[in-house]
Amino acid sequence: MLDQLAAFVVRHARAVLAVAVVVLAGAGVVGAGAFGQLRSEGFTDPEAESVAAAELIDAAGGQADLVLLATAGSGTVDDAAAAGTALTERIAADPAVTGARSYWTTGAPTLRSEDGTQALVLVTLADPDSDAAAAVVDSFRTGDAGDQEGLTVVAGGPAVVQDDVVEQVAADLLVAEAIAVPLILVLLVFAFGSLVAALLPLAIGAIAIVGTFAELAILAANTDVSVFSINLTTALGLGLAIDYALLVVGRFREELAHDGDVPAAVVRTVRTAGRAVVFSGLAVAAALAALLVFPLYFLRSFAYAGIGVVAISVVAVLTVLPALLTVLGHRVDAGRVPWTRGARSAEAPFWGRLARGVMRRPALAVLPVAGVLLALAAPVLDITFGMPDDRVLPTSAESRQVGDALRDDFPAGEANALDVVTTGPVDEAALAAYTDRLAGLPGVEVVEVQSSAPGHELISVVTAADPTSGAARDLVRDVRAVPPPDGTDALVGGSSAQLVDTLDAVGAGLPVAAAMIALTTFVILFLFTGSVVQPVRALLSNVLVLAATFGVLVMVFQDGALSSVLGFTLAPLNTAMLLLVFCIVFGLSMDYEVFVMSRIREQLDAGASIHDATVAGLARTGRIVTTAAALLAVSFFAFITGQVSFLQLFGLGCGLAILLDATVVRGVLVPASMRLLGRHAWYAPRALRRLHARVGLSEA
Repeated sequence: MLDQLAAFVVRHARAVLAVAVVVLAGAGVVGAGAFGQLRSEGFTDPEAESVAAAELIDAAGGQADLVLLATAGSGTVDDAAAAGTALTERIAADPAVTGARSYWTTGAPTLRSEDGTQALVLVTLADPDSDAAAAVVDSFRTGDAGDQEGLTVVAGGPAVVQDDVVEQVAADLLVAEAIAVPLILVLLVFAFGSLVAALLPLAIGAIAIVGTFAELAILAANTDVSVFSINLTTALGLGLAIDYALLVVGRFREELAHDGDVPAAVVRTVRTAGRAVVFSGLAVAAALAALLVFPLYFLRSFAYAGIGVVAISVVAVLTVLPALLTVLGHRVDAGRVPWTRGARSAEAPFWGRLARGVMRRPALAVLPVAGVLLALAAPVLDITFGMPDDRVLPTSAESRQVGDALRDDFPAGEANALDVVTTGPVDEAALAAYTDRLAGLPGVEVVEVQSSAPGHELISVVTAADPTSGAARDLVRDVRAVPPPDGTDALVGGSSAQLVDTLDAVGAGLPVAAAMIALTTFVILFLFTGSVVQPVRALLSNVLVLAATFGVLVMVFQDGALSSVLGFTLAPLNTAMLLLVFCIVFGLSMDYEVFVMSRIREQLDAGASIHDATVAGLARTGRIVTTAAALLAVSFFAFITGQVSFLQLFGLGCGLAILLDATVVRGVLVPASMRLLGRHAWYAPRALRRLHARVGLSEA
């Protein structure tokens, strides 16, 4: 099949390129509309109790979308009562606002700071997802400082944090691309020794990225898609293009060196390297598809983007890239850079020598490597999980400053309270008895009935515990265990409740996702290698690398090993982002697994011994794999320059795991396992061997 495809592309190379240009232009037009349709939420389970509570609270007009922090210019906020009351009333009169209350209008002590110099205004918006938050904030600002007759006002709260995170991520992404793309181009020139060859991966990357933007635009018109999927599209699109183009262009040069016949070299390249690309794409897509089992559309969006990037990259590498190679022919080496050598040789002697040395003493090579990886993985035992809040932003952000003030100066802050809403009316005696039971729970500071909307009672359960702490999560469960008033249900919302529900949703989906990844990886690698041992070995290696990577992430982002260098605030690790790192790393590790195994299998089929096939396979792929990994790591490490901590976690986690996999696993664990397993490395039961002979894809 691949032979037929390659032959067709070779015969119609210019027509294929013309069609590709037209399709790319159309995708660019469609994809340009994606940015206005993507959403910035999606971190919660839409079926969760906390989400249902938020909907009822919004209907009752009690959800604080904006938290305005007012600071007295002199004296205390009590001295500015007239100004504070006027500010609250002016905001409440805004058509976009359904409710506004403050310390001055309610007298609630939880809305006044401990030193008396600050007070809160809690604002509920009719549509928090619109531009209403920015419009309301602008309405009370008379200048950059937000001076209001002796009060300085800054804005925070969920709606502002959400906008600030989106804006900061967009800015960080531009910086990351401005760093990564030129650096990758320079490294590609060093890798290929030719400017023309170096531009080919970037061309494939552009096709994958623009095509995926078009896919996301179409999906966003029909379902919720997270704006953060753009990050994965750019990073993975560029990364896979580099991986696949390096493999294909490297193989094309090797085949071209045999007889100089360009069409024959293209066909042989697609038959061999193209087969590896197909299996690699299947493995990466299967890993990312596991994100579809989770109800959080933040995670599902990454599956949409990732699968789209993979599919478009594979199609482009099997059609557009062979067409380009056919048209370029020997000119693929045009634009030679004299001070670079380029990876023209099929052999990389260092990797061959390393494989030979490891296979000579496999146990001696494996033990220290495994020991280091296990030591790096040890901090995983103390991992804690959380959801992103304002602390993912730099301290210069206004919404972050408001959040810090709430935590430091309002220790029993109402803005971080648990919100309890009843699903039916409650008489006064029953409501008093219920609030008394809530007030008696450990960790509860104050219980207040905020409003009585028709058919609902809104109750605020104030605690001094940080919303992401274990104590706050325990309180959520305790509050939910309190029997509600007769004839009603009581739904618990708030940030702590959302965290509990999200962790529960992720925990419920994790076994299914892990089973999907393990099963699909096993099947794909079996179809590729014909062995049942190779998939198991690959899975174990991946688990070891992922454990080490997560251990480093715990040390850095939870324990603060590099907090002063990277400039982030310590916090529990973002659950959704860890899942994303897991799936991406697992998929990309299969990428390199397929690259290496394809050459080893090729040598075995040619009659080489397991020892010689492993040495030759690593010698012929070591340079390509490590070069691809280094370039891909650059595209991920560029995210570390950002100022949003979960983006930094994403970049560091993916980049580190890719380097570990391409060096430690491919250079040490693969040859050692081949030597220790011997002929058993390619074992399969007779029935599965017959099955592979019938359905397994081979180069023949």
